[in-house]
Amino acid sequence: MPSSRRQKFGIQELEEMARQIRRDIIKMLMIAKSGHAGGPLGLAEVFASLYFHALDIDPRDPGWDGRDFFFLSAGHLAPVWYAALARAGFFPLEELGTLRALHTRLHGHPAPGKTHGLPGIEIASGSLGQGMSIAVGCALGLRLDRRPNRVFVLHGDGELDEGQVWEGIMTAGHYRLENLTAIVDRNHCQIDNRTDKVMELEPLADKWRSFRWNVEECNGNDAGQFLSALARARAFRGKPSVILAETLMGKGVSFMEDDYRWHGVPPNEDQGKKALGELGTTRFGDFIRFSWEQPASVEMG
Repeated sequence: MPSSRRQKFGIQELEEMARQIRRDIIKMLMIAKSGHAGGPLGLAEVFASLYFHALDIDPRDPGWDGRDFFFLSAGHLAPVWYAALARAGFFPLEELGTLRALHTRLHGHPAPGKTHGLPGIEIASGSLGQGMSIAVGCALGLRLDRRPNRVFVLHGDGELDEGQVWEGIMTAGHYRLENLTAIVDRNHCQIDNRTDKVMELEPLADKWRSFRWNVEECNGNDAGQFLSALARARAFRGKPSVILAETLMGKGVSFMEDDYRWHGVPPNEDQGKKALGELGTTRFGDFIRFSWEQPASVEMG
């Protein structure tokens, strides 16, 4: 977004926003009593950096022609996206309390649309492996129209087991889509074990390079490192770029960190209280006056 449209956060503000996003995630999951905890918690710095610094977007005009396009291929990571979108002003904070409720716009997997989906979401996602193909099509279309917009797509590392991802990666490399940046949440965990136990991915960077991609690597839980990797990707010419962002599943909550068993499990009341205590308070404030009871669903029309 042009600087006139919003103020970009500095590193300290991004770190604080990431902590607030983690608090939002815990509360959302406790209210819903279902959903994914580990991956969303590990991506808080990535989403804070994207939505409060890096992406050219306008929450007041989500369909702005000059926007960057962001696709979440791993749709089950929705809680971190919802928290970032709400904090950025795409929809009211109070609505975060309706995750997975009847008639909510905050589905278990994200969807677009004014009535049944959320502003700021371009496509429905949930079936793993499809985001790269969509991002490639978008990037090709923008290039054909000679538009300067950039395209970003985020994958889980376990999602790279899907063959369709590699078809899209090969296509992007062939067409040298320099307006495309992929982000891989490299937390080494997936739903039923660690990634090296389920399907070995290494040498992951070399695999992307062999498909004609520029590869950037960073600590995805360090906002400064992640923004630097994004800047290098933006400046690179002649190839698409991928950022292999090393993250810690469950980051910020001691009993969840680096434990694949928290992939798709919400905290119970006691666990949630402990997690919120570890995450502390932030100046950004709570999204609801917290209740342990399921809130009334929001009728969205």
